[in-house]
Amino acid sequence: MKIGVLALQGSFHEHIHTLRRMGVEAAAVRWAEDVYEVDGLILPGGESTTLGKLTRKYGIDRAIQERAAAGMPVYGTCAGMILLAKEISSGEPPHLRLMDITVTRNASGRQVDSYEVDLDIPVLGEPPFRAVFIRAPYIDRAGEGVEVLAFAGESPVFARQGNFLASSFHPELTGDDRVHKYFLRMVAEAKN
Repeated sequence: MKIGVLALQGSFHEHIHTLRRMGVEAAAVRWAEDVYEVDGLILPGGESTTLGKLTRKYGIDRAIQERAAAGMPVYGTCAGMILLAKEISSGEPPHLRLMDITVTRNASGRQVDSYEVDLDIPVLGEPPFRAVFIRAPYIDRAGEGVEVLAFAGESPVFARQGNFLASSFHPELTGDDRVHKYFLRMVAEAKN
């Protein structure tokens, strides 16, 4: 199993380090052709507008859309969740339009409003997951086929729709590998 991490901007190093620490082959995805060499793809946190522009500029967006349509699992964290969304509530044009969610950018506030909280995530089991939120987006609307996996207060912050997974928080900034393991199970299932 080979997992790609979009490596144009943002926290891609941390995802690659986490995957390698888990014994998983991880590759930096910087070009459209790289998307065709991986079994699953992580879209990291960072600056969603910059990531969106760069994926379009290099044709990576079309490669991701094609592979995703063929069933490749894609996991977006924070800015990556914004990239996945079909709709952005601020009126900003959506990027990949893959997951049937509407998101609000920076819903948790500015950088200084960043926080950590324990989330109950039944699909991960016990204990609660210590989630790191940094200028995090929240899900305003989850479409019919979207399963919300966790809430921060009343706001959905972790969700799955088929081969798409999205979180408002940054699991790569913790020592807890359970979210990455959940995504790896999605990738293993897609390969079978």
